[in-house]
Amino acid sequence: MTITSILRLVGWRLLAGVGVLWGAATLTFLVLHFTPGDPAQAIVGGENAAPTPEVIAQVTAEYGLDQPWYLQYLDHLWRIVRGDLGTSYRLHTPVTQAIGEQAAATVELALAAAVIGLALALAVAVATAKRRRWIRGLAAGSELVVASTPTFWLGIVLLTVFSFGLRLFPATGSHGLASLVLPALALALPIAGVLGHVLREALEEVLDEPFIVSARTRGLADLTVRLRHALRHALMPLVTMTGYWVGALLGGAVITETLFTRQGIGRLLISAVNAKDLPVVLGVVLLSAWIYVLVNLVVDLLYLAIDPRLRPVAGVRPVAKGVS
Repeated sequence: MTITSILRLVGWRLLAGVGVLWGAATLTFLVLHFTPGDPAQAIVGGENAAPTPEVIAQVTAEYGLDQPWYLQYLDHLWRIVRGDLGTSYRLHTPVTQAIGEQAAATVELALAAAVIGLALALAVAVATAKRRRWIRGLAAGSELVVASTPTFWLGIVLLTVFSFGLRLFPATGSHGLASLVLPALALALPIAGVLGHVLREALEEVLDEPFIVSARTRGLADLTVRLRHALRHALMPLVTMTGYWVGALLGGAVITETLFTRQGIGRLLISAVNAKDLPVVLGVVLLSAWIYVLVNLVVDLLYLAIDPRLRPVAGVRPVAKGVS
């Protein structure tokens, strides 16, 4: 595959990404604009403030809130194109600054949850693939339970047992490693359940391959065969699951940060939605959409690197994903 082909693929994916960003910005604007509530009230201090009608009218005119909705929409789009996400109605600071101040806490939580989720999935899948039926059934049942349990409910259970009951970890806050354990677990367990199930099925297929039988006949230990030979061939489905993984981390962070009263982009988003702080909501949504675009681009490039059938050849169309 030539560099030109790769650049063409990247270009098309980025062009499609622009459409995704436009759609996300449009839907967010329309939903927030037509939901009940007065943005001017949020700007002057929220529901607890008691501004005079004159102040409300002044703020409404200053922020262009008295303009027709389609002019406000075009104004928001034009500022986004220029790289200006505006100023938070509630915080009265630039949106980029508001998001930047919370990004580190969310990245910390997401990375911790990703490491825990992947480690649990790998450990359970490697330990239970091709084992006795009751062992596989127990693992599959546990994965189904944690994968289908809402994140907020897992968080409440973890808080009840390990914070309020055993008093091993703090219930709220985002200071220190101890405060990260329970939120990361609440976010990681559903991910581990899904990834573990997918990985075990892939491992069970690989463990029946002739090269695995050959490795066993050479006298290699079972764990060595699983880790050194089978695992790397079974990791392809995890690449397919990358989009789900990232989505679960981003969506779960909103719930987890709110439940555990942690700093982060998720909690910032909830506060902005409640206050109809349109610039902040748009900024967070656009950031999330852009992450999705980049992740999908990386996954497409990984597919090309892993599976030669997907690489376009001169005069020949590439084989679609999943086609043998």
